Amino acid sequence: MQMLYQIGPFLLVFVVFYFLLIRPQQKRQKERLGMLNELKAGDKIVTIGGLHGTIDSIDDKTVVLKTSETNKLTFERSAISQVKKD
Repeated sequence: MQMLYQIGPFLLVFVVFYFLLIRPQQKRQKERLGMLNELKAGDKIVTIGGLHGTIDSIDDKTVVLKTSETNKLTFERSAISQVKKD
């Protein structure tokens, strides 16, 4: 019983860390991967650097963004921060 009192606070701290830090981070990561997998040509996006553009073409690892009528830029798929809802 005395060992339970010694290990109890460590278990409590671990449980608190799990529910306040680890679990929400895993949820955000899962949502981000879902967003990256659902990308398609024509989506308006924002990169992690703040560049706004429209997806011109997409493959497994790269995305070609159309930023104006003449400019096209190639980015890694992981560089996309969010999809704009218009």
